Amino acid sequence: MEGISLISTLAIGFGVALVLGFLAEKLKVPALVGYLLAGILVSPSVFGFDVDLNLANQLAEIGIMLLMFGVGLHFSLTDLLKVKGLVVPGAICQMLLSALIGFGLSWLWGWDIGHSVLLGCCLSCASTVVVLKALEARGMLEGFDGNVAVGWLIVQDMVTVLLLVLLPPMASVFTGQAQTSSQPLWQLLLITLAQVVVFIVLMLVVGRRLLPYLLWQVAKTGSRELFTLCVLAVAIGIAFGAAEVFHVSFALGAFFAGMVMRESKYAHRAAVESLPLRDAFSVIFFVGVGMMFNPMVIVEHPWHLLCVLLLILFINPIIAALLVMLFRYPLHTALTLGACLGQIGEFSFILASLGKSMGIVSDEGMNLVLATAILTIALNPIAFATLPKVAEFLKKRSKLARISAARPDPQSLMPDEIEKKKITGHIVIVGYGDVGCKLTAALQKDEIPTVIVDKDDSLVAQLRKNGYTAIQGDAIDPSVLLQAHVQNAAVIVLTIRDEILERKVVETAKLINQGIKVILRAATDQEANHFRADNLGTVVQASVILSQEMDKLVRQAILKGDSPVDEEIAVNSDVNPVPPAQHPEVNP
Repeated sequence: MEGISLISTLAIGFGVALVLGFLAEKLKVPALVGYLLAGILVSPSVFGFDVDLNLANQLAEIGIMLLMFGVGLHFSLTDLLKVKGLVVPGAICQMLLSALIGFGLSWLWGWDIGHSVLLGCCLSCASTVVVLKALEARGMLEGFDGNVAVGWLIVQDMVTVLLLVLLPPMASVFTGQAQTSSQPLWQLLLITLAQVVVFIVLMLVVGRRLLPYLLWQVAKTGSRELFTLCVLAVAIGIAFGAAEVFHVSFALGAFFAGMVMRESKYAHRAAVESLPLRDAFSVIFFVGVGMMFNPMVIVEHPWHLLCVLLLILFINPIIAALLVMLFRYPLHTALTLGACLGQIGEFSFILASLGKSMGIVSDEGMNLVLATAILTIALNPIAFATLPKVAEFLKKRSKLARISAARPDPQSLMPDEIEKKKITGHIVIVGYGDVGCKLTAALQKDEIPTVIVDKDDSLVAQLRKNGYTAIQGDAIDPSVLLQAHVQNAAVIVLTIRDEILERKVVETAKLINQGIKVILRAATDQEANHFRADNLGTVVQASVILSQEMDKLVRQAILKGDSPVDEEIAVNSDVNPVPPAQHPEVNP
């Protein structure tokens, strides 16, 4: 059976992971918990399954590479820069404080300095995968709170990547063993950092041009298999080359491969095509991590586990939330970030695994990290579910929380420097999708003042950067419409496609400004009839306008002998705004 150890390892690992992952999802727990439990069950120390641990570790290494490649594909320096004033100092302070507390606990337990330092680092960073999935499931990924949470996690990831780079040359210091190299430590650190810098410069200068060109050439062949193969070859090849030539970790090489590939217009397709294999090997990674876990740590060191759980579930979120409030951001942003940071995941595994391979982290430390990760990831959905109750409790008990709750979002206020003529007799456009984008461009061309209202904070930030007057928020909220100066507006245009929401917005707008003219968008004949029957305003129905325009073009073609297509191009050539999707940071 030795010859088919790869097949048996994959068959057992995937099979058990499928069953437990399915059960985890049914119980509303992240599937990641099921994969870790699958690894624990199939490990030789529990039920004695015949799996090759060394082979599983190599497969897990591929999982790490593809996982980090995926993180790099979604890494956006632009998104980070939007909230850099909060997330860069905030995340670094939070990691330092969390690591110090973790170090203090380990020191009290009698662990050596190196072991304590690395455990503190492992307990200071949350799982990017878990946070992204949690925010996406709750529709919070594109809002301001989502930007802050993702930016915070990106900073954590970058700091952890730096730790992965510095750990090998620092191993002799942490273990207290004699250096294997005759060079002083400062020279080893300097050489390591120089190699990393050279690698990063090559990736950003050469790779940034070469990889998108390579993807473009392969994409032109029209072969999906070749494109997928190209993506995987780049991810694994650069990770391996980075480790062999520049002596940096596989994780760092794969991360930069993904980050550079993101510059290509085929980045989204690369992410989609590599997703199945990335997910498959990520499962193997988490199963492999579970195989290394010894459940006896819960029995042998229950107080250690309890202390670490308190740090992750309560102290880390409290530190992050306090930092956000001290930076004068709203309470809901602080609590959302706190909920996101109430768990640890893949980077903690990677850091602990590297430390264990170098003799810095003991089996006890590794098992403690694994047990904490499994439990905190399983409990994380509870943190999100209790956010409203926690917010109400804090507002009753804490003056700081009440002050923070009263703070508006940064993009929800009209800037003081806006000229009065731009917010008097203007047009308020609710929703900046395709229709809102083209309407705004047409009005801007005729120099008609407009104010855009949209829920997407990053979109509003980009619109303001491009010179538009925009407000972030839900137009149902009277305070949002007041910030849009509906009380002084001539017309409000609703481009959203939701009858109930449109009715609520019209009702709120007319309470503020009884004389305002309303233009609504109707999706169906029935919806249009309902709007007209209730006298809500002027109704525009896309199918009616389209049929009228096509009828006009057909009649012109018959009477004049012109081409309907040519006429249509001529009619629309005057107003052809760039849609939101063509802006790098703006999505409809």
